Amino acid sequence: MLSGLAMQGKGNLVLDLYGQMIREVKPDDVTFTAVLSVCSHSGLVYQGRHFFYSLESTYGIKPSIENYSCVVDLLGRAGHLQEAESIIRAMTLPPNEVVLGSLLGSFSVHKNLELGECLMKELIQIYPDNTEYHVLLSNMYSLAGKNDKANSIRAVLRSRGVRKLPGMSSIYVGGQIHCFSAGDKLHPQSREIYMMLDKMIRKIRLAGYAPDTACQMFSGFDGEHYGYGQEEKEQALFSHSEKLAVCFGLISTQAGMPLYIFKNLRICQDCHSAMKIVSKVYNREIVIRDRNRFLRFKLCSCSCFDYWRQRQKS
Repeated sequence: MLSGLAMQGKGNLVLDLYGQMIREVKPDDVTFTAVLSVCSHSGLVYQGRHFFYSLESTYGIKPSIENYSCVVDLLGRAGHLQEAESIIRAMTLPPNEVVLGSLLGSFSVHKNLELGECLMKELIQIYPDNTEYHVLLSNMYSLAGKNDKANSIRAVLRSRGVRKLPGMSSIYVGGQIHCFSAGDKLHPQSREIYMMLDKMIRKIRLAGYAPDTACQMFSGFDGEHYGYGQEEKEQALFSHSEKLAVCFGLISTQAGMPLYIFKNLRICQDCHSAMKIVSKVYNREIVIRDRNRFLRFKLCSCSCFDYWRQRQKS
């Protein structure tokens, strides 16, 4: 139950239930994985730090690799990079790629390219076959204006035949699952979907939406969008898979009905911003389950209270 609520960002509810639980049941490392996870997703830095440092002294529990991963993610999101790194260096277990990758992601969010490069070298030595970190460092270089270094990494990945996993979004309507990819025009109602997309973009722009084209450089490392102009990047953003799924939902369901969408990757910052405004403009509750968690959009707000976006800021 705690883990399920943590995935939906119900921070205060999880902590309340935890307080009730420990009156009758002794918590274990799995319990604290859920608690630390919700602290990370909800921005409860003080509480999360307290729980982690109390594991051994109060509960006699040696931190698991999952506990370390959660607290590194928590501190990294909040910008406490040195503390997160010092925890990793003092680990009694060898840090795995999830722990180190979380720290690398935090370096990217807070634009600490120097530390990112150092950690990347360490990750490559330990996990040479994991290309996600190459992609992340490439994007860090792009955002820092070091396109030569970014393209060099992308060229290495292309030479190895590695391509980014395409984003896919699905929505259940009328007893069927409808799947979409970015720029998808294979759906039988593609014409109506794109007409709705044009209308939706116009409406949400009037309501304050501004396309974040910096997100488009995260579309991959195959050079597909590299060198595109502002207008081309915006058009690529508009046709992200979750936006297409929402448009299909808007034309295929009754007004006011909630929309439930599943995505295989993490939703980007631009789509996160757009979904908030769409939920208000069309008076729809939109629930998106991405790779990491549930995001519930309603009346221009998100269940993550925008803390999630700190992992995406450039």
